Parts: sequence; structure tokens; C-alpha cells
Amino acid sequence: MRIADIITLFRSFLVFPIAYLIIIKFNPFLLILLILFMFVLDGVDGFAAVKYSKEKITFSDYLRAAFGNKVLKEKIKNLKHEIAKKNKYGARLDVAGDRTIEYVFWILFTYLNIIPLFVIFIIVIRNSFVDALMAAKGTSSKMKSRFARLFYSSNSSRALSAVLKILTFSYLSLVYISNFPLIYGEILTALFVIFAVLRGIAEVYESFI
Repeated sequence: MRIADIITLFRSFLVFPIAYLIIIKFNPFLLILLILFMFVLDGVDGFAAVKYSKEKITFSDYLRAAFGNKVLKEKIKNLKHEIAKKNKYGARLDVAGDRTIEYVFWILFTYLNIIPLFVIFIIVIRNSFVDALMAAKGTSSKMKSRFARLFYSSNSSRALSAVLKILTFSYLSLVYISNFPLIYGEILTALFVIFAVLRGIAEVYESFI
């Protein structure tokens, strides 16, 4: 098993003790750090996947690509595409890890009566159709349409999605633990769901090209 896959599995299971700590109202500062650490690992496993490829990619290269270096971005994208073709389960495992983390948080906050049940319905339906269609296509690392690249595979889209996840799940945790105003959590949840649906539409559109 690759190091990247081990990291993916670790971050996927880390969500369960984090959920328990939210329920028992653990120290909110330390809890936010744990949530942030868990999502940072998502970038670390991406770097680990390309680090041991035939090309020598440093962490500095990976960061420079993430922040807009077009040459490195294209190089890393091609590497990920080659790796995905040779090791398809790794890419699917990464998606499964993302889904596990999302679902645990959404179910938890529904159970704690912080968000309405229909949010889970939207997320599950969106993910089910998107994952099925993209799995049939093979990989999302080589998006063809400009629409899909803009809303799904671009660095800005991925970064915004990650930031929304961190902010939403962290703030909803604070709503439960420290009685923060719920209205801002509802706004973050709405933004998250809207952006997730837009990204899902881009993936579905790409899958039929």
C-alpha cells in the first residue's frame, strides 16, 4: 500500500474521534486544530502520491503549483493522471475518504439538531450521481471542458471547497460547544451546499462529453 493511501485511511478514520470530541464538548480551540489538521492531510496525501513517482517533485514544487505556477501545475496534473491510470483504486480511495469525512460531519450535526435533515439528502444525492458518473469516466484529473475546469478541477475551486468545509464544520462545532450564533452556521452551510451542487453539475457535464 502506498504512503498516500495510508495517509488517506488515517485522515478518514480520524473524523470519528473528532466527532466524539464534539459530542462531549471538548476544548474548542484544540478541536478546531484537529479539524484543520485532518483537512491539511488531504493535501499531504496528494503530495505523497506524486513524490515517489518517476519525476522528482518537492513539497515546494507542490505548493508553487497550488499557488499558480502553470508549468508545475501542468506537470503535477500529468503525473496524477499517469498514477491514476496505473493505480485506479488510489484515486477512488481518496474520494471515499472525502465522502466519509463529509458524511460523518453532516450526520453528526443533524443528530445534534444544528442543521436540517434535507441538507444530508442534497449532499448524498449529489455525491452518489457524481461519483458514479466520474467513476465510469475514469478520472477527474483531465477535465476537457472549460466549465468543468473552472468549477471543479481548478486550484481556486478546490481551495474554495476546502476552505468552505473547514469553516463550515468548525463553526458548526462551535455552535454546539460554545453556543455561537446559529445564523452564521446556516449561511456557511448554504454556501457550502450551493458550491457543492455547482461543482457537481460541472462533473456531471464533464462525464457526458
